[in-house]
Amino acid sequence: MTVALVPVGASAAGGDPVNGRLVVEKWCALCHSISGVNTDPDRAPTFEQVANRDGRDAAYLTRIVHEDHFPMTTFRLFEAEKRDVVAFLLTLQHEKP
Repeated sequence: MTVALVPVGASAAGGDPVNGRLVVEKWCALCHSISGVNTDPDRAPTFEQVANRDGRDAAYLTRIVHEDHFPMTTFRLFEAEKRDVVAFLLTLQHEKP
């Protein structure tokens, strides 16, 4: 039997992080890359950078996927997709000392 390891925060978000990655790859990749350090001032920060800023917990990320935030294009995701995106973002968080 194979067991998938999902960070505690991701399961707390109530979404599917695997589907969340698919959603961001489909809708968000024009502006955000997933990992690394973005050095291009014309691109949005990477999702890894976003997820690791101070105060970025499940509640914050849930709120932000429900709000329009300029200059980001407004995508109308289904509620389950929003939960999945939050769960995915939480998997990108590094352990903090």
